[in-house]
Amino acid sequence: MSEPSIGHNSEAATRFSKDQLKSIIERIERLEEEKKSISDDIRDVYAESKGNGFDVKALRAIIRLRKQDPDDRAKQEAILETYMSVLGMT
Repeated sequence: MSEPSIGHNSEAATRFSKDQLKSIIERIERLEEEKKSISDDIRDVYAESKGNGFDVKALRAIIRLRKQDPDDRAKQEAILETYMSVLGMT
């Protein structure tokens, strides 16, 4: 039996790499499109909430807080309260 030539394997590997790279790029592009669409939807919800009288800054703050670990949030709030107290803000 003869072994396949090195060039043949190299061409197959190159073709596979090109196909794989193209697939990765296309997946990323699709996800970027989805991300933009979702970002637009989120912006629309904030605009709707503002139109209904809600404070968008407060909504964003609540969303950010809800993403945090409860223990980390409690520690952060305690530090904030301490600093505000020292500055006479409470």
